[in-house]
Amino acid sequence: MSSTNRAVSRLAPVPPMGWNSWDCYGTTVTEEEVLENAQFVRDHLLPSGWDTVVVDIAWYDPTARSHGYNEDAPVVLDAYGRQLPARNRFPSAVGSTGFAVLASAIHAMGLRFGIHVMRGIPRRAVEQNLPVEGTEWTASQIANKNDTCSWNPDNFGLDHGHPGAQAYYDGQVAQFARWGVDFLKVDDMQAPYHDEEITAYATAIARSGREITLSLSPGTNLPTTHIDHLRENANMWRISDDLWDRWDDVHAQFARLARWAPLQRSGGWADADMLPVGRIGLRAERGEPRDSRLTPAEQQTLLTLWVMGRSPLMMGGDLPTTDKATIERLANPALSRVLTTTTNNREIIREPKSKGRGEVVVWAASAETSHFVAVFWTGEADSELSVALSSVVGFTAARDSWAARDLWEQSPARNLELDAEGRFAVAVPSHGVRWYELVPVAASD
Repeated sequence: MSSTNRAVSRLAPVPPMGWNSWDCYGTTVTEEEVLENAQFVRDHLLPSGWDTVVVDIAWYDPTARSHGYNEDAPVVLDAYGRQLPARNRFPSAVGSTGFAVLASAIHAMGLRFGIHVMRGIPRRAVEQNLPVEGTEWTASQIANKNDTCSWNPDNFGLDHGHPGAQAYYDGQVAQFARWGVDFLKVDDMQAPYHDEEITAYATAIARSGREITLSLSPGTNLPTTHIDHLRENANMWRISDDLWDRWDDVHAQFARLARWAPLQRSGGWADADMLPVGRIGLRAERGEPRDSRLTPAEQQTLLTLWVMGRSPLMMGGDLPTTDKATIERLANPALSRVLTTTTNNREIIREPKSKGRGEVVVWAASAETSHFVAVFWTGEADSELSVALSSVVGFTAARDSWAARDLWEQSPARNLELDAEGRFAVAVPSHGVRWYELVPVAASD
């Protein structure tokens, strides 16, 4: 195992859980808004496992706006072409202190601090031909002007045939480490797949001397063939484009998570994207201010599927203005418990239901003394479904007596009633789920 891999594998032993500013504030989040959300996490969600706060894209753009990116933005840079927080949005970022004050405040809450960055080097640094710290090279010498992001105008790619490219990332990540960054979301990395960029960031993190979780985005059509390289260099990686508050977006993740779930392991997690629930779109890329358009049943499906698939959980809504019911769903202790302790998480059934438009999808997972089962229904009307107990616990164990706890209702365990064929019945709402922990009767009291 390489030194980089050893450093990566120590991080993210379980899927990260936290808050990210993108779905509610897009490119425009301010220091005050970050602190308000961090305080909410500390007060209401930290006991349930949520412990990370991430400032998403364009924190270095003083002219950031809703619904898109600015061409030729006057991004704030230091003398070596590295991004600095825009002071009009992050007033504590005095001089080269960057996010140090904000990170310290978030650490004092018992939380981890994260930021987003685009791969490459700012065009503005190249135009000004700024030096690369600690080297004889300049930005224009290490930039690849033919390598640009198709949807964001801020950066050029780097020429990784030039040693100055790695030196630039080393300096950038070292500065993030000095600020106290614990989580780094690097964008435009996987569509197409930029293997040299990914390796370079992992190397820079290892050289920084700080343990920083590395998250990669986006994940358009990301194939599982990259799994070894991803595990070697990153801690989480997106497996889709941006997910918004549309049922079609959620439904598409069933197949993706079924494909990736068998590959999930400590230190490296396939990421089904953020949770567009609660109050979103305040100044975001898409849509106007709104409560999530996902129904309560669809939100339960989203959370259950992500947890059963062991995807990281990153809440995208503005927490202080999010409705109480959504906060209660996020604070459900079953989310963290199942996400962090289960094994053999897998889709076991996917089939159309006769005389109904929709699919029955069943996921199962195991823990030390119990089993978990999620019965999803993708149809437009409520439905009565049944599942063979043996498909969840195995044929031998199905002969024993079992009790079921409803994890969304958080009800006491009740004896599981089976029909003559050993199946249990569940009533599932449209686009909804019934989620149970199954325990042997002797252990259910």
